[in-house]
Amino acid sequence: MFILKKILTPFLLPPGIFIVFLIYSGIRLLFKKQWNGGIVNCLAGIFIWTLSISPVADAIITGLESNIEIPKNPQGDVIILLGGGSNIGSSDLSGVGSPTGDALARIVTAVRLQNRLNIPIIVSSGQVYKNKPSDAPIIKRFLVDLGVPSNKIILEDKSRDTIENARYAGEICKKMEFKKPILVTSAYHMKRSVLSFKRVDIEVTPLPADFKTWKGMKYGWEDYFPSVSSLGDTGRAVHEYMGLLFYKLAY
Repeated sequence: MFILKKILTPFLLPPGIFIVFLIYSGIRLLFKKQWNGGIVNCLAGIFIWTLSISPVADAIITGLESNIEIPKNPQGDVIILLGGGSNIGSSDLSGVGSPTGDALARIVTAVRLQNRLNIPIIVSSGQVYKNKPSDAPIIKRFLVDLGVPSNKIILEDKSRDTIENARYAGEICKKMEFKKPILVTSAYHMKRSVLSFKRVDIEVTPLPADFKTWKGMKYGWEDYFPSVSSLGDTGRAVHEYMGLLFYKLAY
């Protein structure tokens, strides 16, 4: 019964249920000799299935995390922490709003580093859309809850994307004469982030958080079933590749 549940569940939840519908409707159309519609539906279902399995998602995101390593003994005079999104209105232990999973992994990494080096943290996360406030105050609240002194936290809440993270955080570094910033963001986001800081003439020491892939990963039969988490990782990776392409063309 346990194995049966593990097999059926992925196809009763998104994206699996949509895959089943597409392939089923495609097969029905093929039986009715409606070749074009049948082939399109079947291929669409197979395509979504492919993007929704762990081995494919990991293969796509590996290119972003390759050649990125955590320095053994990172040294610097300030930490630049890039926000990764938040649930603005959610209830929380110490207030309203909480970071998303990616953002929380970055926060924990920054706190551990700050505890080791006792240096300030620049929180760089602005208001992307008018109806959603900046993540920066939420991140600051979590940093304080985790033991970082409030006077060690500097908020940068104007940036709307990664290049603006670099621009505005870089301005703070220059104004406050920080010379050796350590950049904390997700591993898959690090290449674009470092490139952005180079564009504004800021050299950073990368300290990646939350690796999605690693050497020697092994997969079982269950990893070939569609999952929303794998589809999300695929989406993150595609977003990063598009961002890298845009930066190379625009800057």
